[in-house]
Amino acid sequence: MSTRVQRTARWSTAARTVIVLVIGLITISPLYWMVVVAFSTRSELLGGGEFRLWPREFTLENFTRVFGSFPVATWFGNSVAIAVVVTALSVITSLLAGYAFAQLRFRGSTVLFFIALATLVLPVQVIIVSLFRLITGLGIYGTYWGVILPSAASAFGLFLARQFMLGIPRELIEAARLDGASHIQTFLRVVLPMSKSLIAVLVFMGLLQSWNDFAWPLIALRDNQLFTLPIGLLFLQGQANSDYGATMAFALINVVPIALVFLFFQRYFIAGFARSGIK
Repeated sequence: MSTRVQRTARWSTAARTVIVLVIGLITISPLYWMVVVAFSTRSELLGGGEFRLWPREFTLENFTRVFGSFPVATWFGNSVAIAVVVTALSVITSLLAGYAFAQLRFRGSTVLFFIALATLVLPVQVIIVSLFRLITGLGIYGTYWGVILPSAASAFGLFLARQFMLGIPRELIEAARLDGASHIQTFLRVVLPMSKSLIAVLVFMGLLQSWNDFAWPLIALRDNQLFTLPIGLLFLQGQANSDYGATMAFALINVVPIALVFLFFQRYFIAGFARSGIK
């Protein structure tokens, strides 16, 4: 009986391993072909011929052509600047609001929390006209701040922070308050040191959302020197829609930084979601 159980367990483990490998291959295949096309010569891409899993001739001409024809470095710098500021502001607002909703008791807190969550079901297309009128009225249309301020708070980040901080023992908060600490001191000295995995999740999510944001920056920015990489990719496609090598090279430039960020934060990312109770 034990032998049959062991054999079943081995087959089950092998089946799960095969399924995970297949899903993994399907997931990374777009990135793989992006790399293949980005490092292939233009003649090889347009000349047809036999199917290859790797370029016949490894070349950097696609990257050279992209950097020589478009201000990629400027767009990259714009993306970094906007993503860093948006992430910093959204992390700060999410942590402070999450602490308030999780550990403080005030009238109307539940109603306010559910109102904030209700904004998650609103697609950006519903509020985009109102946002445009707002930034135009504030005089920040066509500037970095026109992109940054509407993204400075995240309803999902608030929800995640609240769920995480509900798991912090209330006794620690009350002990700090009894010792004379203010709410800000309690937040800085007690809550933040226990929220490293949460902060990592919020940072990664903020960077990912801001880095890949396309619709709103396309509307809020008008000077091509202020464009971000996703808008620059659209601009490149309009200028050279049949230059597949250059397009994939540009897309690779856009993808690699955020992939490296994920590899750096993945351990904290998983731990943060686990502790917040999100499955």
